[in-house]
Amino acid sequence: MIPTTLRSRLAAAFLSLVTLAWAAPEPAIVTAARAHLAPDATLDAVRSIQFRGTLTTDDGKKVAIEIIFQKPCQHRVTATGPETTEITALDDYEGWQRVQDSKDPTRWKMTLLGKDQVRRLRANTAENLAFFRTTTFQGEFQDQGEAEVAGQKARKLAYRHAEDICFTRFFDPASGKLLLTETERGGTIREEGEMMAGGIRFPKRMVTSSKMSDGKERSVTIEFETISVNESFAASLFSVPMMTR
Repeated sequence: MIPTTLRSRLAAAFLSLVTLAWAAPEPAIVTAARAHLAPDATLDAVRSIQFRGTLTTDDGKKVAIEIIFQKPCQHRVTATGPETTEITALDDYEGWQRVQDSKDPTRWKMTLLGKDQVRRLRANTAENLAFFRTTTFQGEFQDQGEAEVAGQKARKLAYRHAEDICFTRFFDPASGKLLLTETERGGTIREEGEMMAGGIRFPKRMVTSSKMSDGKERSVTIEFETISVNESFAASLFSVPMMTR
């Protein structure tokens, strides 16, 4: 058994190490990447982000899409097509999905999301509200050094939330601009163009490519029409709805 005094000293030493780790300065490339978007004070003041636009699949199908992120950990995506409307939402540790008839909302089906789906939504929410910040990152951060993206020099950083959830980002070392994001499943996310909202630089469109089980590659493009920062969204938008009709 460890004596009480020794246990106290070990605890104090551990706390000191944790404090030093959290206080460690961010890599210069993270500072540059955040500065490319907006001043630190502006980014840290973000409480919510709302995106509205059009999602287009690689076979030409289009749906209207709304994406909301709200601190501390709320997320909602609404995809509205001519036949169905699909809502996927996260409220901290609870996630759910509802598919309803676009013309008759009384016709719907709802499911609760499993643990792995909730973990992934939480990671996605944290990523979108942190703006590359590492000093408050809950997972494992790795600076993986120099790399190349389409022949261009880049700095490679990995944000690993869990063994099976990782966002690997490639930044222009000169400007801090994000060049490419890779996911642990081999997918890629490219940002194109730019829009300003709330004093922050956002992409005009995002192209997400992923490899399917049949080996083929699928892509989805989201073209943003409006972006709002720091709107207040009711808790009921994210909380699990009542299951009764």
